Amino acid sequence: MARITSATPAVSTPAGDTVRRRSVAASLLRSLRPNQWTKNLFVFAGLIFAERLFDLDAAAKATAAFGVFCVLSGVVYLINDVQDREADRRHPIKSRRPIASGALSPDTAVAAALILTVGALGSAFWINREFGIVALVYVTLLTLYSLSLKHIVILDVLTISGGFVLRALGGAVAIDVKFSHWLLLLMLLLALFLALSKRRAELVTLGDARGHRRILAEYSPYLLDQMISVVTASTLLAYAFYTIDPGTVQKFGTDRLLWTVPFPLYGIFRYLYLVHQREGGGNPSEVLLTDRPILVCVALWGAAVILILYGHRP
Repeated sequence: MARITSATPAVSTPAGDTVRRRSVAASLLRSLRPNQWTKNLFVFAGLIFAERLFDLDAAAKATAAFGVFCVLSGVVYLINDVQDREADRRHPIKSRRPIASGALSPDTAVAAALILTVGALGSAFWINREFGIVALVYVTLLTLYSLSLKHIVILDVLTISGGFVLRALGGAVAIDVKFSHWLLLLMLLLALFLALSKRRAELVTLGDARGHRRILAEYSPYLLDQMISVVTASTLLAYAFYTIDPGTVQKFGTDRLLWTVPFPLYGIFRYLYLVHQREGGGNPSEVLLTDRPILVCVALWGAAVILILYGHRP
């Protein structure tokens, strides 16, 4: 007699649904890359250099602006990961990202990106209209980068740098202060330095780098070294000129900012050392958080700037 068996259908239980929701939420959070949010600290430049650091209302608005940029930069990462999921699956590290690995579906990522964008832009326009416009320009520009601009040589790194300038500008307009043209130029150059260093690290450390990011086929280590040299010198000169500019001296009532020049000198040279001698620089945020000499340098620079700008005030 033939044995009759019946297949038991899979039953969705409340506990199982909860676990799946938590898994999706965790994957979504990972895809927003909170470890990269240190890049949004550029937002606080206006607060510090406008001498409003201890103004509670301005500090609250700058913190809210920082939060908006954290969400919007996370949205850009979601869009980028959806767009690059096939290429990421061939990458030794990026293949572990939630979207590339299949832990987070592209549809869920896109839906989350839309919801977060609406919420973040709504918050940005609530802070003030000018900040809302800067935030809208930022997310539009970086979305265009994810979709097409990252495949155009030179324009790719300039777009990334423009994102940092918009962060700094956004932080200034959020608290309604003017931002020095010198500082905007400095932000652009520093971001360009980091972007070019990252391109070089990717090109050198990945065996088949062009297979992972096709724009790398347009670059070579020699070309990137030439660009980095130009940008390094320009960044240091821009900072030095800013510290001794008559407008800067008049605004702060001191010329002692020049004393802080050794800190960016050491920081940039240390970063170049990591790029060339330690094959680092592929992840600027990771370097900032893990390299102790750079951490100490940034902390000392910040302390020196705050002491000089605020120490002479009655």
